Amino acid sequence: MELATMRMRKPLIWWICLFFFVAFVQIQITNAFYLPGSYMHTYSNGDPIYAKVNSLTSIETELPFSYYSLPYCQPLGGIKKSAENLGELLMGDQIDNSPYLFRMNVNQSIYLCTTTSLKEHEVKLLKQRTRDLYQVNMILDNLPVMRFANQNGIKIQWTGYPIGYTPPDGNADYIINHLKFTVLVHEYEGNGVEIIGTGEEGMGVIAETDKNKASGYEIVGFHVVPCSVKRDPQVMTKLHMYDNISSINCPSELDKYQPIKEQERISFTYEVEFVKSDIRWPSRWDAYLKMEGARVHWFSILNSLMVIFFLAGIVFVIFLRTVRRDLARYEELDKETQAQMNEELSGWKLVVGDVFREPCCSKLLCVMVGDGVQILGMAGVTIIFAALGFMSPASRGMLLTGMILLYLFLGIASGYVSVRLWRTIKGTSEGWRSISWFAACFFPGIAFTILTALNFVLWGSNSTGALPISLYFELFFLWFCISVPLTLIGGFMGTKAEQIEYPVRTNQIPREIPARKYPSWLLVLGAGTLPFGTLFIELFFILSSIWLGRFYYVFGFLLVVLLLLTIVCAEVSVVLTYMHLCVEDWRWWWKAFYASGSVALYVFLYSINYLVFDLQSLSGPVSAVLYLGYSLLMAIAIMLSTGTIGFLVSFYFVHYLFSSVKID
Repeated sequence: MELATMRMRKPLIWWICLFFFVAFVQIQITNAFYLPGSYMHTYSNGDPIYAKVNSLTSIETELPFSYYSLPYCQPLGGIKKSAENLGELLMGDQIDNSPYLFRMNVNQSIYLCTTTSLKEHEVKLLKQRTRDLYQVNMILDNLPVMRFANQNGIKIQWTGYPIGYTPPDGNADYIINHLKFTVLVHEYEGNGVEIIGTGEEGMGVIAETDKNKASGYEIVGFHVVPCSVKRDPQVMTKLHMYDNISSINCPSELDKYQPIKEQERISFTYEVEFVKSDIRWPSRWDAYLKMEGARVHWFSILNSLMVIFFLAGIVFVIFLRTVRRDLARYEELDKETQAQMNEELSGWKLVVGDVFREPCCSKLLCVMVGDGVQILGMAGVTIIFAALGFMSPASRGMLLTGMILLYLFLGIASGYVSVRLWRTIKGTSEGWRSISWFAACFFPGIAFTILTALNFVLWGSNSTGALPISLYFELFFLWFCISVPLTLIGGFMGTKAEQIEYPVRTNQIPREIPARKYPSWLLVLGAGTLPFGTLFIELFFILSSIWLGRFYYVFGFLLVVLLLLTIVCAEVSVVLTYMHLCVEDWRWWWKAFYASGSVALYVFLYSINYLVFDLQSLSGPVSAVLYLGYSLLMAIAIMLSTGTIGFLVSFYFVHYLFSSVKID
C-alpha cells in the first residue's frame, strides 16, 4: 500500500516541479520580451543610421520592381541585398541597401548624386512608373517610411512615397528628387532589464556588462515629405556625395519642378530632422496598424450571430421535435407493427439501407477532406498566433513563412484523416499508400500549377515578384522532405486507428431516388450564401490589405469570424443533409461537402466584383490575370476547408441519427 502511494506521489512531484519551472521561465520571458516586434536598437548621438529600400510597388499594376531598376543613386560600397526569409521572397520583396545615411540627432541637408543625361529608354521607364503610381518603400530601423496627404480636407497616411508626379493636364511628368525626412526618436535610459527579442537582425540580448550601452535613443517614427526640385546640374556636379547643402522648401510652381525629359541630368538630395517624441518603442507600430471601421467589424460579427441563431433554431427543431419524436414513436412499436409501418413510412427512415452506400469518386472525397483538415488547421493556428501578437508586421514575411511551415507539418493530419475515412468507406486499409500520396499532392499540385502560370507572367514583366528557380527547388525540397513523409506517416497511423463502424447494414441493391421538381444542386449552391454572409465584410478588409497596400492587424476580429464561420458551415450542412434524407435522397456525401464548400464560389465572385468596382485603378491584362489567379487559389483553399467542416459534421450527424434506429 505504501509502495503504491509512493508511486502515485512520484509523478505528482514531477508535475509540481515542472509547473514551477514553466512558471519561472514564463515570468522571466514576460519581463524581457517585447510584443510585437523586432529587437530594439538604441543609438547614441552621431551614430550612423542607414536606410534600406524595398521593391517598388503600385496599386495599379501589382507588379513589384527592383528599386535600382530606375536611375537612382547607388551606395558607395555597391548594392547589397539583405537576407530575406521565405515569406518575403514569395511576396516579391527585395530589400537592398541605399545611399541614404543619417546620423542620430544631427539635422542636415545632404547632396547624393547627379545622374548622367537621361537616355530615351530611361525616360520612357520613369514616365511609365510615374503614371502607374509606383511608390518607393524605404525602411529605417525596420520601420517603413510614412507620408501624409490631404484629400478633400481629410488627412490620409500612406506608406512609401511616389516616384514622380503627373499634373492633372498630363502634359509632363516630374520626378521626386528631394526628400525631407523627419525621424521621431525617444530617449531611452537603461533600467537594468534584459531585452531579448527576435527581429530582422536576429536575436539580440543586452547582457549585464552592456546595460550602460543600452541607454540612448530609439527610433519610433519615420516620415517623409517628397519634393520635386529643379537644380543646376553644372553646380551640383562639383559636389561630392554627402556634402552639405542649404535647406530649401518644396516649390509649389510647376516650372520649378524637375521634369523627366531626355538629356536631363537629375540631382538627388535629402534633408533630415530629428524630433523627440513621447512614443515608446513597443508602441511605435501603432500608427501603422490603425484600422478604421471597428464598428463595421462588430456589425459583421452581430450579423453572423443572427445567422447562427437562425440556423441553430432550425437544427434544434430537427433534433428535438422531428428526429426524437419519430424515433420515440418508431421504437415503441412491436416488430409486426414496425414492419407494417415501414411500408407506409416516408422520409429519412426509408433510406436506412442506402445512407452509408459508397459515394461516387470516394477516393477524391477522402483526399479533399484530408487536405481541408490540413488547410483549416494551418489557418486556425496562424490566426490564433497572430491574434496573440506573435506574428508582428515588424517581422516581414513571418506570417506567410509560418503558414507554409504549419501547412507542411500538418501533412500528418491530412494523411490520417484521408486514410481513416477511406477505411470507413471501403472497410479495408488496402490502397492507403495511394490515398496518402494523392493527399500529399492534391492541393500543392493545384497551387504549384497556378503559381507557375502566374510566375511566367511575372518573368515576362521582369518583376521582382517572380520566384527564382532556386526558390522553386527550395519549396520542392520542403514539400518532398517534410510534407510527403509526414502525410505518409499520418496515413499509416490512420490504418492503425480504430475503424468507424456503420450503425446499419447497406442493401445490395440501391434504392431508387424519387424524382424532384427542382435539381438538388440549386439548394446546395444556395446554402453557400449563409456562410458567405458571415465572411464578406471581413473579406473586404483582407482584400484591401493585400491589393491596396494597407496593413491588416485585427486578427482578433478575424479569429471570431473564423469561429462563427465554422459554426455556420456545420449548421448549414446538417440542415441540408437532413432535407435531402427527408426526400429519400441518400446521396448526401458530396452534397454535405459542397453545401458549405459552395461559399468559395461566392468568395470568387465577390473577388471579381472587388476587381471591377473597388480596384478600378488596376490597369492592364497582366494585373487582372495575377489578381484572378491568386483569387482562384484562395477560393480553392476556402472550398476545401469549409467543405471539410460541413462534411465531417454531417457524417457524425448521420451516424448518430441512424445509430438510434433499431434495425433487425
